[in-house]
Amino acid sequence: MKTLMLLSIVAIMTATMAKSEETMDTKVKNYIANEWSEIKEFQQASWQAGKEQNAKNWAKIKNLFNKVKDNVTQD
Repeated sequence: MKTLMLLSIVAIMTATMAKSEETMDTKVKNYIANEWSEIKEFQQASWQAGKEQNAKNWAKIKNLFNKVKDNVTQD
């Protein structure tokens, strides 16, 4: 009786572990896919903000040189 009970428990645990491995595999795949899509969205927003900031910086630098050029006289 004890042997039968032990075998039953082992069989149930094995089936449960096999089922949980499939679930864990699916969870990991879903997690990676979600993280990847979140990273892509974040990078798009960050790169766009960086491009805008570079454009502003170039405009300021050009404006600085234009002011220097206008205020400097060569005699």
